[in-house]
Parts: sequence; C-alpha cells; structure tokens
Amino acid sequence: MSNLLVLPILIPLATAVILIFLKEKIRLQRVISALSGLLNILIAVLLVTRVHSEGILTLQMGGWAPPYGIVFVGDMFAVLLVTMASIVSFAILCYSFSSIGEQRERFYYYTFFQFLLVGVYGSFLTGDIFNLFVFFEVMLISSYALISLGGTKLQLRETSKYLLINIVSSTLFVAAVAYLYAAVGTLNMAHLSQRIAEAGQGGVLNVIAVLFLIVFSLKAGLFLFFWLPGSYSAPPAAVRALFGALLTKVGLYAIIRTFTLLFVNDPGFTHDWIAWMAAATMILGSLGAVAYRDVPRILNYNVIISVGFVAFGLAAGTADSMNGAVFYLLHDMLAKGLMFILGGMIISAAGTDRLGSMGGMIRKYPLLGWMFFILALALVGIPPLSGFAGKIMILRGALSEGMLTLSLIGLGSSFLVLFSLMKVFRLAFWGNEPKEEQPKVSLKAASAVAAGLLLLVIAMGIGAEVVYTYVSQAGEVLASPALYIEAIMKE
Repeated sequence: MSNLLVLPILIPLATAVILIFLKEKIRLQRVISALSGLLNILIAVLLVTRVHSEGILTLQMGGWAPPYGIVFVGDMFAVLLVTMASIVSFAILCYSFSSIGEQRERFYYYTFFQFLLVGVYGSFLTGDIFNLFVFFEVMLISSYALISLGGTKLQLRETSKYLLINIVSSTLFVAAVAYLYAAVGTLNMAHLSQRIAEAGQGGVLNVIAVLFLIVFSLKAGLFLFFWLPGSYSAPPAAVRALFGALLTKVGLYAIIRTFTLLFVNDPGFTHDWIAWMAAATMILGSLGAVAYRDVPRILNYNVIISVGFVAFGLAAGTADSMNGAVFYLLHDMLAKGLMFILGGMIISAAGTDRLGSMGGMIRKYPLLGWMFFILALALVGIPPLSGFAGKIMILRGALSEGMLTLSLIGLGSSFLVLFSLMKVFRLAFWGNEPKEEQPKVSLKAASAVAAGLLLLVIAMGIGAEVVYTYVSQAGEVLASPALYIEAIMKE
C-alpha cells in the first residue's frame, strides 16, 4: 500500500478549503495556489518514478481489503495523466493571474479551480466505479461555477445548457452503476472485471456497457458533443483552457478504462460502436472546425476531433494503437491547454474573436504568431513535434487490423485540423490591419507561460523514445487487464 496515492487529491482539497477564507487577499490566493500546483507536480513525478520501478501502487482506505473497501490505484496510465494534468493546470493557473481579472478572483475562482482538480485527480486514481461517479460530480459542480463566474448573458445561457446535459448524463451514470451492481454484485473495478468475465458478457451486460458508453461519451464529447462548442465558448480563455485540456480527457480516460478492464469480452460489439462513434466525431468535428470563422468555436471543434482520434486508437485495440492512444492523450492535454491560452492571447490582442475583424498582428506580436504556427504543426502531427508519435502508432495499429476506412478518416481529419488552424494564422496574423487599429496590449506574462508549454510540446516530440518507455508500461496494463486485477486483489 502507498499513502502517496491520495496526496494529489488531498493537496488541492486542502488548498481549496484554505482559499475559501482568503476571499479579499488575491495576492495570497495566487501564492498559495501556485505553491499547491508545484507541490502536486512534485508528487505526481514521484508517483511516476515509483510506479515505473515498483509496478502498480494501491491504497485500501480504512484498511478494508478489496473488494469490500474503497481502493485507489496508481498504474502507469493513471499516474501519467495525473502528472500531465498537474503540469498543464499549473500553467493555466499562471496564465489566470494575468487574464482572469480581479472580479472573478474575488468570487472564489481559485477555490473552484482547486476543487475541479480534486475531481480530475480522483477520477484518474480511483479503483471503484461509484467513487468514479463521486469524483465526476466534484469536477462537474466546480465546472458549473467556473463556467458561470462573471454572469454575462452568454455565460448564463450556456451554463443552463451545460448544466442540463450533465445532470442527464449523471443520472444515467447512477442508473448504469445501479444496474451493474444488480447484475454482478460489486463496485470494485478489478472485481467487476472478474465478475463480468465469469457471467459472460452479453445480453443485459452489453446493454449496461452501451449505457456507460453513452454516459462517458457525453462527458468526453465523443459523437454526443452537441453541447460542447457553445458551452466552451462562454467562459474566459483560462477556463476554456482548463476545460479543453482536462475535462474531456477525464471522459476519455473513463471510456478507455471501462472498455479495457470491464467490458473486454465482446469487442466485436462494444469496440465496433466506439469505432463508428470515433469516425463520426472526427468527420463532424472537422466540418465544424473549417466552417466557423470565430476563434473559440474553431478551437472547440479541434478538441472534438482529438477526442475522436483517441477513441479511434481504443477501437483498434492493438498494442500499437493503445500505446498510441496513451501517448496522444498526453500530448493532447498539453497541446490543447496551450492552444486555448494562445487563442485567448489572440483575442485579447485583437479585441475581438471574429477572424474577419483581425489582420496584420504578426507585426505587433511576432512571437505569438510563430508560437501558434508551431503548435498547429504539432496538433497536425508533423515530426518531430509531440503529435507525431501518437498518431503514427494509432494509424499503424489500425492498419494492421485492416481498419483502412477509419485510418483514412483519421488522416483526413488531420489535414482539416491544419486547414482550420492555418485559417486562424493567416487571417489573424497576415493581411491588412483593420481600419480601427487596436492599441498594443502587454502579453509578457501570458507569453512566458505559453513559451514554457510550447517547449514541453517540442521536448515531448524530440524525446518521444524516452516518453515511450513509460507509455508502453501504461499500454501493457491496458492490454492485459490481469495485471491490474492481480495488483488489487492480491492484498
């Protein structure tokens, strides 16, 4: 057992509680939040080191042996996601200092930020399906506050839609958990895997599997993404970055964990559903990205495309594609956080989010322009940047399974990602400046944060072989559920 596993949850939880009592002391809130973020990065890196050398870590709360008690599990997949989430959330936190505004800071922005991280880290580390629901709700309740903080008409309208969709999905989640417990009599994920295999997946268990797929797809934006482009356009850039980098990834994590550990005995049924949902997501997301001419929606649809691509890697189900899905998921958390930060900087500099009202920004903001250009190449998958390795592994695994159609859709979506982002680069940074010239704004603090993330994007691509050492360990557990089960049930 390792008590270290619970620290990524306890640190932001304790930080959030402390910040509640510091409403008017904004500078102190920033300092405490930053120290908490740095500490969580340190703990996450330590967890990766421990798992790499010792294998899967577990913690039974209250000393109750599984499957009777609540268990936290740190396999390489979970701790890598915790590490990347810690890095990206710290960068977004630093960006918030210069962009979110004192009004929101005074109304518990940093408190809700920390509570959201509690839900994110808890979702990655829990080994209990009901606990996964609990951490989802912690994350979602915090996101309700963050998306509405500021009280603009757009925020209130989109919050209502976002709230309604997530209440429906959470209700379905509870129902799915209840039906699953009624069918197999346990909530521990490792024990669930054993019980489902013993019962023989089919009939009612396949229906429950589809119900879980619907729930997690709503939360991840896999095919059922109709709520996402509008809702993610409403809050400030820092909140959009937090949502785009982390929230959809928690939904994807839940899909990957559920369909590599629990519902693995009838892939001809479950994985075919995931494959076609992934294809539809990539196609529809690509159409949205090229159709719109405002920066937030173009970036939001690029989030949807990447969700479909990761699901495509899961659907292929080979060792290569699973490793690629893990690698690409890590890259996407980093790149999407950076994408929304750069998008927020573009909007601040231009004074508008409409591409038709922008132009000539490369003269005033050359660093911003070229950072956006390099990021676009990374998102497309141009070597040696971080998007290349994950995409090539997913495509190689899919082609080995004869999934030519989905591979072509994946390649096509990459070209449309390039087209949509180059449209932003061309219209915002080149051409004639608008007639009403915008005064130059200071982007030094935001540029420093963005440059740091961009260096990580480049480093992750150049050092892909080093990263793959850890990713392959994560992929091994996903491909062999017995390793996960043994680590928990042996206690």
